[in-house]
Amino acid sequence: MLRPALEFYLDLHLHPELSGDEHRTAGLLATWLEHHGCEVARGVGGGHGVVGVLRNGPGPTVALRTELDALPVTERTGLPYASTVPGVMHACGHDLHLAAAAGALARLAAARDAWRGTVLVIGQPAEETLDGARTMLADGLYERFGTPAAVLAQHTAPLPAGTVAHPGPGPLMPAGATLDVVIHGRGGHGGTPHLTVDPVLTAASAVVRLQSVVARETAPAEQVVLTVGALHAGERANVIPDRAELAVSVRAFDDAALDRVRAAVERIVRAECAASGCPAGPEFTVTSRSPALTPDPALTAAVRGAHEAVLGPGRVATAPPLTAVEDIAHFRRDGVPLAYWLLGVTGARRLREAAATGEPVPSNHSPEFAPEVRTALPTGITALTTAALHVLDPARSEGPV
Repeated sequence: MLRPALEFYLDLHLHPELSGDEHRTAGLLATWLEHHGCEVARGVGGGHGVVGVLRNGPGPTVALRTELDALPVTERTGLPYASTVPGVMHACGHDLHLAAAAGALARLAAARDAWRGTVLVIGQPAEETLDGARTMLADGLYERFGTPAAVLAQHTAPLPAGTVAHPGPGPLMPAGATLDVVIHGRGGHGGTPHLTVDPVLTAASAVVRLQSVVARETAPAEQVVLTVGALHAGERANVIPDRAELAVSVRAFDDAALDRVRAAVERIVRAECAASGCPAGPEFTVTSRSPALTPDPALTAAVRGAHEAVLGPGRVATAPPLTAVEDIAHFRRDGVPLAYWLLGVTGARRLREAAATGEPVPSNHSPEFAPEVRTALPTGITALTTAALHVLDPARSEGPV
């Protein structure tokens, strides 16, 4: 069961696809699910969403969620199976999530005497843009395929390979929003700046001033992150452009704080535009928003216990709150409980090197992110299978499959 899943992973890693363009990835997942006895629906959510339904008599429904998309990152791992797509890489482990879900489904399909009910495999596109979960639900995901008794998911993290980490009480990840900002200037010759309104200078001033939102407008104990991840303006050194564009990410562990930070972004940018005498006010577009991720405490405790029984207590840790943002929280609609844990992917040699040199282990979104797949993948398959069995048949969830 492991070798086909490993080959599936290698294929995915070699051929990553960006959010909204996951045609090949979706096709590979759909083919795998059909091969293992699932009824498969494609195009769920109006994009490349895939849902596989494995029925095995009356009983609860459990959903295994995985993501399809990669990132606009140029891979620098030096792996023999590095991405063949220029400028695109599975730098967040979605290929490993997919292979683990595929392996877990294959195990469950081969052991139908161990459980009763229905397994849904949700192949979600556009997670990196925080669009996919919402669009799949809007397309009738639960109405068409059944509301699950639980949604299960895992995410790679720079923890020791072969381990998992479950969250404590409260949110594991913050709510997040992404804003696109356009600053309007008056373009002209680089040699006559006094005849222009330079949007580059205005944008630069705004970027610096925005750092005060966290440093001076947020309580030190409150976890808030504000990142300007992109600034685009102009084409030539001797031409002052007429517009500058910013991409701003804000994160906070409750919606009130997120709204406050977002309002501060707009206030500061507007003020900088006014100070510069911009000919028109700035434009703001919220391109994505996701609620905080708070896994269900009771389900989390039960799945953690099942993992400890199968993996051993020494391979199950507690995860602190993170400041990454996920859109899986949308799947908690209608009170559906969610269990979500971290999957360690860093090999022992890399950990020793980091300890010896003081250099951090490459983390998610790094061009050097390289999971120790031969250890992490079987752990991910076992963790997901064990959690699914807990929902489908709690009495059998602690036994081998």
